[in-house]
Amino acid sequence: MTIATAATRLLGITHPIVLAPMGGVAGGKLAAAVTEAGGLGIIGGGYGDPRLGYGGTEFMDREFRAAGNARVGVGYITWSLAKAPHLLDEALARKPVAVFLSFGDEMPFASKIKDAGSLLICQVQDVEGARRAVDAGADMIVAQGSEAGGHGKERRSVMALVPAVVDAVGSVPVLAAGGIGDGRGLAAALMLGAAGVLVGTRFWATPEALGSDAAKSLLTRAVGDDTLRTRVFDTVREIDWPDGYSGRAIANAFTARWHGKDADLARQLGEVRDVWWTAQRSQDLSQAVVFAGEGLDLIRDIQPAGDIVRRIAGDAEHLLRNAGSALA
Repeated sequence: MTIATAATRLLGITHPIVLAPMGGVAGGKLAAAVTEAGGLGIIGGGYGDPRLGYGGTEFMDREFRAAGNARVGVGYITWSLAKAPHLLDEALARKPVAVFLSFGDEMPFASKIKDAGSLLICQVQDVEGARRAVDAGADMIVAQGSEAGGHGKERRSVMALVPAVVDAVGSVPVLAAGGIGDGRGLAAALMLGAAGVLVGTRFWATPEALGSDAAKSLLTRAVGDDTLRTRVFDTVREIDWPDGYSGRAIANAFTARWHGKDADLARQLGEVRDVWWTAQRSQDLSQAVVFAGEGLDLIRDIQPAGDIVRRIAGDAEHLLRNAGSALA
């Protein structure tokens, strides 16, 4: 039993599993590994700001070379891409399967993406955002619950958000995102009406992912209760996120000192900033940020990305095949 959905047909993939374009984590090697296992890998361009160590022109050149001939997509934070629109032109010149936009107005970029022959995937956190994305021409919607690692909104969980978005967008395929890291999550998402899943944190704990071994090791030891949604890492990095968004990360000594005290942190930024960046570069995880979702309980080892794709798909297939007997 192979799970065929509107997502697999649209994306031309075997398994309805898509790699989240995590900035600084989802590079070409990881994206290629997910694609080669039957999913779709997406390289994370993030803010498109080379000062953060990823996302600029040189980064994308390197990561697309690392992806080789694999069919991959590319993702950007929309409000930041608007400040450097040339990055989209550079990305489209590489003929990505899809462009994944999150956290902003897709409309200014939609026609260029579709005219270039790439699919437009839009990540949203509420039903209103889903409707706007469809109006902009989105080929696929990602419904991101508050459980997700990295940035998002705190308002809706994936269990309630996904069916509401599915009902709102009609025939446009929907992927579920947030805390999903095994076959149970994929099977549940399909039962909610989604056509597949977007998986992030589980794919960070892989040999192919970018990022330090220390961070990957932390992912295998932490649990969902160790995470919190916070803006302190944006404040210390001087990244001006729009209102309503925060980042889910693993709590540490830095969050214990500053979480909920962003105004105080901003006032003392001159004293704190350079010390924090030194800790970030050295991967002192008592201070450095490790964005991660509530699905951490499902991660207890570092596995090759292809094995993860195949295991999620196979376990979901088994669950769906045996659902009737489980209810008997």
